[in-house]
Amino acid sequence: MGKTVRFGLAMDDELLSKFDKLISGKGYANRSEAVRDLIRNELVESEWESDENVTVGTITLVYNHEVKDLSDKLTDLQHQLHDSVISTLHVHLDAHNCLEVLVVKGPAKDVKKMADHIIGTKGVKHGRLTMSTSGKGIV
Repeated sequence: MGKTVRFGLAMDDELLSKFDKLISGKGYANRSEAVRDLIRNELVESEWESDENVTVGTITLVYNHEVKDLSDKLTDLQHQLHDSVISTLHVHLDAHNCLEVLVVKGPAKDVKKMADHIIGTKGVKHGRLTMSTSGKGIV
C-alpha cells in the first residue's frame, strides 16, 4: 500500500448533505473511506470492461426445483463449466423454490456469457450476475 495523499474536493452543499446522509446510513466513519469505496467500485467495474481480464463474481439463481429436468440441467451446465465454477451453495427456500449461488472465475467475457446462459435456462425465475474482483489490482 502506498502513502496516503490528501486532496481537496469541491461540491455543491446540497449534494454533500445528501452524501453525508447516505454514508452515515451505511455506517462509514468518514467521507474519505466512502470516497475510497466509490473509487474502488469504479475500478472493479472497469476490470469487467476488458473482456480478457480474469474476474470473479457470483451468479445467483432462484428456481422452482419441480420444473421438469431443471435441476439436472443446471447441474450439467455447472459440470460443463467446471473450470469456471469454483463453488456452489444450494438453499431450499420453501417446498418448491431453491436458491443457488455459484462462485465463478474467469475472463470477463466468458463469465458474462456463462451467466447469461445459466440465467436464461428455462425455469429459472430470477438470476443475477454480481461482478467483483480478485483484488489483485485494487488498493
